Amino acid sequence: MAAKTVIVNDRMQQGYTYALTEPVGKHFAPEFTPDLTPKQMLELGVFGGVYMRDCTNEFPADWFVDAKFATGERDEQLNFFAINASQPLAEWERKGWIYDEDPRGWFQWYCRYYMGRRCPDDERQIKRWKAMRRHVAQVQKHCAVGDQLCRRKQRQALLHWAYDSREM
Repeated sequence: MAAKTVIVNDRMQQGYTYALTEPVGKHFAPEFTPDLTPKQMLELGVFGGVYMRDCTNEFPADWFVDAKFATGERDEQLNFFAINASQPLAEWERKGWIYDEDPRGWFQWYCRYYMGRRCPDDERQIKRWKAMRRHVAQVQKHCAVGDQLCRRKQRQALLHWAYDSREM
């Protein structure tokens, strides 16, 4: 596959370029097995509907057809579990979770990884994704299968990391 170059010009990045070196949705690291695609996450409702609203030119248009986007400020009712499970970007920056090339954080990294970009931050981000499994275990331990009202904040946080807890 010949690499395709993507040029990003949005609110947080101007003139950033990256290469897509893998087929869309394929050739993930063996230990990285997300339950949901970025499109599915946006359709279910994540990040209060404010994440990636100005990035629609970077990703496939069909990702945004049924995406739950707020028209103004963050709206937790747009989240699948109707609860805020996010920390502010300033907190992510303070904790050193932001990679320079992905100023919006993990989900931006995942969208680009899904599209076929590979970068030096992949290993760290996959390690962070794997660390979320502890929350899967807690939901499974403390909630009846399918009880989506049990641990809603934890379930929404899992959804933000491409884990599907709806059937747990």
